[in-house]
Amino acid sequence: MNLDDVAAFAGSLDGCRRRRAAGRVGWYVDGLLVVRPDEPGTILIRVDRAQRDALLTANPDTFGVPPHWETHEKVQASLDGDADAIRSAIRLSWDRQRRARARP
Repeated sequence: MNLDDVAAFAGSLDGCRRRRAAGRVGWYVDGLLVVRPDEPGTILIRVDRAQRDALLTANPDTFGVPPHWETHEKVQASLDGDADAIRSAIRLSWDRQRRARARP
């Protein structure tokens, strides 16, 4: 998987749009982060802690949490990892952010 694949997948999700925030490109639902590039060869995906723990347990070779991200609700994914797991995590994030915006 590469960033073009991430862009194509994230852009295919209803309401998920590419935008630049704080000088960084990412994909957002109504201003809420879904996924963005992080360090070279990695992306950050916004997930809650329970989802993050499940992703780390199921796919330790694909997902990780560098020390500086431990307090954030994000997981880092290696683009060399399992592409299906990465797409599933992006979809989880998109669904979470979409639901957050739908709440009154």
